[in-house]
Amino acid sequence: MIKTPVCDKLNIKHPIILGGMASATSTTMVASVSDAGGLGILGVTGLGTAKIREEIASIKRITDKPFGINFLLFKIDDNTFFDIIEEKVPVVSLAWASPDQDLRIYFNKAHEAGSLVIYMVGDVSESIRAAEAGADIIVAQGTEGGGHVRSMSTFTLVPMVVDAVKPCSVLAAGGIADGRGLAAALALGAEGVLLGTRFLATEEAPIHEKYKEAIVKSNGNDTVLTHIPDLISGTTWPAGSARTLQNDFIKYWSEREDLIDKDAKEINEASLTARKEGNTDKTSLLIGQNAGLIDSIMPVNDVIVEMVEQAENIITKCLPLFPT
Repeated sequence: MIKTPVCDKLNIKHPIILGGMASATSTTMVASVSDAGGLGILGVTGLGTAKIREEIASIKRITDKPFGINFLLFKIDDNTFFDIIEEKVPVVSLAWASPDQDLRIYFNKAHEAGSLVIYMVGDVSESIRAAEAGADIIVAQGTEGGGHVRSMSTFTLVPMVVDAVKPCSVLAAGGIADGRGLAAALALGAEGVLLGTRFLATEEAPIHEKYKEAIVKSNGNDTVLTHIPDLISGTTWPAGSARTLQNDFIKYWSEREDLIDKDAKEINEASLTARKEGNTDKTSLLIGQNAGLIDSIMPVNDVIVEMVEQAENIITKCLPLFPT
């Protein structure tokens, strides 16, 4: 068994965390990750107080294991956050603050309620900002990851963040899909990993089966960093761009960016409908380069078991074979 300080901190068996991917997570998925020994995190940005409370209650009915909820700070509704924090969820996960937002306000509120705070960063300066504000755990997300990312690779970013925020615990994210990635993350100084794309290709993920199949079919080289999803949704992120599958939808609008603003609402509605119906060439699919490492849709429990076993084998059997 691979046990790191973050396991004790979060009261989990394995140092494997589910990224809080908004509508791509669900109560069942979160509970499955937690029941398998990891930490499930539910994306709740954009949901009202009543709905979030309902989702938290649902998770608690399914599992008695620790779990978390995730907010995007640049889109946060303060009243909702301050209300929900009273639910005393074990972990509050936050990311993507605007430059002028005071992280301490949110971190302190979470701590007062007895919650641990996880904060995701894409560069060293943001990790220092989070550590100084009192984050318990910092996620260093490399540009290989799916969805919104910055420009530095996981392999470079993780050790830089580890050095910058010692003794704060660090998790690695971006491009990790199996035990090799977990073992590498530990070698870089991280205490565990946060996964997005790998958990999307699971039986429990609340996305269309065609979306999952697209991940399995991807070779990892067919993703691209783009602003197309944000232009269509009318959302301005604090920094970075979105890594998506470079399908027909992205190719078409990449050549017509100047036309998006006029019909953005209609384009976005059509895109959301296509995603819901499994029309994977008519919508943006946020996936990481590690899709090239994913060859099957598996139960969440099997993903975690295989990842831990592979990492243990590398650490205990493969690495000792090298002479010192």
